[in-house]
Parts: sequence; structure tokens; C-alpha cells
Amino acid sequence: MVVPEHSVYYLEIVTPDVKAMCDLYTKSHGWDFQSMDPALGNACVAHLPGGSLCGIRAPMHSTEKPIVRTYLAVADVQASVQTAAQLGARILLERMEIPGHGIIAIYENGGIEQGLWQVR
Repeated sequence: MVVPEHSVYYLEIVTPDVKAMCDLYTKSHGWDFQSMDPALGNACVAHLPGGSLCGIRAPMHSTEKPIVRTYLAVADVQASVQTAAQLGARILLERMEIPGHGIIAIYENGGIEQGLWQVR
């Protein structure tokens, strides 16, 4: 795992104007976005200080709304999803493998979406 467990591993930004958002973060924070990664929904990805990543991508379908979602690094996605569900979270995306990147899941609690990311 690149970042400590329970730290932000991946910051996902979904926006209809990927270029403008990448430009904003590049100019304001000096982040260097690489070309689109098909495995991450064609996100442009920047490696951040401390080992975290930021991916900025367009919506993948017409009903996907703009969102900023953090993915916390976890040692075991399945166990973390079970814990979230036991604590009242609604699971939006069950455990899903992203080849070459790890395993993710997404839950919602109180209207806030949270991602989990198990790095392999």
C-alpha cells in the first residue's frame, strides 16, 4: 500500500469539463496530470505528494452527476464494506477489481459517497 491504511488513496473528480478541472489543479497546486487511463474510466491521473492519486474524468453515462469522491486505502475491501453496512451505510458498488490497480467498493451514508480501495 502506497499510503497508510485509512488515508486518502484516490481522489476522484467527475466533471463534464475535464480539461478545465485539470488546468485548475495544475495551476493552483502544481499537479501534473498524465494521459487518460481506460481502467479508471478514462481519468487523467496525477500522482500527489505523499503517494495519493487524483483522477479527473468525465461522467461515464448520462445520469452520472459531477462528484468529488475520496477512496480510503484499506487492507481488506470486503471486510471494510461489511463494517460499513453493519454501521448503516448503503452499499452502492460491491467489491470490484480494477485490473492493474486493485479492488474498490463504494458506499453511501447520510448522502455522502465514500470509496474504499485495496491496493494489490
